[in-house]
Amino acid sequence: MNFKTMKSLFSKSLSRRKWIVTIGILVTSAAVFGILFYEGSKNTVALTLDGEQKEIRTHANTIQDILKELEISPRSEDYLYPSGNTKVSNNMNIVWEPAKQVGIVVGGQKKKIWTTAGTVKELLSENEIQVGEHDKVQPGLSEKVTGNMNVMIDTAFSLKLVNGGKEQKVWSTSTTVADFLKQQGITLKDSDRVEPSLDKVVKANDVVNVVRVEKVTDVVEETKNFTVISKKDSDLSKGKEKVVQEGKNGKVEKQYEIVKENGKEVSRKLVSEKVVEESQDKIVNVGTKVLVAQVSRGRSSSSSQASASPSGGHEFYVSSTAYTASCNGCSGHTATGINLKSNPHVKVIAVDPSVIPLGSKVYVEGYGYAVAADTGGAIKGNKIDVFFSSKSDAYRWGRKTIKVKILN
Repeated sequence: MNFKTMKSLFSKSLSRRKWIVTIGILVTSAAVFGILFYEGSKNTVALTLDGEQKEIRTHANTIQDILKELEISPRSEDYLYPSGNTKVSNNMNIVWEPAKQVGIVVGGQKKKIWTTAGTVKELLSENEIQVGEHDKVQPGLSEKVTGNMNVMIDTAFSLKLVNGGKEQKVWSTSTTVADFLKQQGITLKDSDRVEPSLDKVVKANDVVNVVRVEKVTDVVEETKNFTVISKKDSDLSKGKEKVVQEGKNGKVEKQYEIVKENGKEVSRKLVSEKVVEESQDKIVNVGTKVLVAQVSRGRSSSSSQASASPSGGHEFYVSSTAYTASCNGCSGHTATGINLKSNPHVKVIAVDPSVIPLGSKVYVEGYGYAVAADTGGAIKGNKIDVFFSSKSDAYRWGRKTIKVKILN
């Protein structure tokens, strides 16, 4: 092959390569321009998906198409804005919030719902559930709603609380007395009493009574009265008394345990007793010597003695009645200690000591010599009561005005 032929062939080969390169460049440029055009024609969209924010570029025609591209299948209860069939535009904002299933328990009845509410308060408002001021909601109204959570609503009711005697109307939900008092901020002492008991469940219109119980110690000083000791004295006439030793009261310190309920004393118990100052007995000698004008010769002598009035002595008139040892209200013993039942023949009259002193020997007109040895509740002033052993003699005496003479 000559040189010209070889040159011609080389020239043709070079020209063919130029065409191939040129075509390659044109194809590549077209592809690049196509890609740039494709990407440039996409819409920029801002998404908020279940609280997460992201930005995408898309050729999707509707919002539903975008969610399909992201493999999101929204439920009818989900929150989607704008709606799924809205056409996509550049710089669009799309919000999707998936619904959560929660349980709501009201008055013991439970129902399941789907919601996109952010808080418990929004959830209740969304479902038109009214909550009273004193109702109890768990979890709290400000808590965030989470999937499968249960919202418990305890409806409050009114009842009466008596705390330490002070009464008030309060509200509560169904709970024990112990929890109810805790809700009311009431602290109990060990000695306090609660009605009903702490483990009982409170109901509407119940009365919860808190009785404040306290124990206090009270120390008082009391008077210890002296004792009167009587001693027989045969040298003294019956009815006469002589004080040998004056009495003196002592002092006793007593300690009491007092129980108070709501500030009022309900019981008092003596705990200890201590003598602070001893008492001194009063000693009195009582005369036993009897001065009795007694008839020893039968009725005729007595009648004669009664008719013969002695000379001398203080003489005056009195209203007289008669009594026996067994009369109504009589003890059978005189005020000076004479046993009338053991001495039925003794001559005794009951007197007012301010008129006729006890122990005085007297002469009674129609009765004879006697001793003023008794007193009586009805014997006042110028009045005497003469003693007879038999009722018939007393009835026979009756009531009459007679002369009495005090002999000593």
